[in-house]
Amino acid sequence: MTKFKGNDVTLLGNQVKVGDKAPNFTVLANDLSEVTLDSTKGSVRLISVVPSIDTGVCDAQTRRFNEEAAKLDNVKVLTVSVDLPFAQKRWCGANGIDNVQTLSDHRDLSFGEAYGVAIQELRLLARSIFVVDSNDNVTYVEYLPEVTEHPNYEAAIEAAKTAK
Repeated sequence: MTKFKGNDVTLLGNQVKVGDKAPNFTVLANDLSEVTLDSTKGSVRLISVVPSIDTGVCDAQTRRFNEEAAKLDNVKVLTVSVDLPFAQKRWCGANGIDNVQTLSDHRDLSFGEAYGVAIQELRLLARSIFVVDSNDNVTYVEYLPEVTEHPNYEAAIEAAKTAK
């Protein structure tokens, strides 16, 4: 069960598990170009999912992974939210975020439904972390039971470091 500010919410799609093949998705980059799981193939992906980049925990989460991304070899850090690409670009520019790629799932919730994180009642994504290896296998998953809480940064970073 997932909660948002203490209230139960319904997640659409199927949750993925460690060992699953990572589902493909289509999201938008800040320049409105399409980005898919397939287009990021060949490196480890740490996918940080946030409800909205302009909120406190989401801001802190994205900053933390931006800081860590500079230290990770062959790891792409992707932050996915339903914020518009223009808002993501503005936020990144205003905050000096340049080591993570922000991606928007606003158009059709492709990522949210593929990974089981689309919140039906709010049309937001539930906070979660995924590590996908270079062969598209899911090696780490964290679905937060309360969307407003921080993820386990250390575990996700370690999982990204050890994925191949």
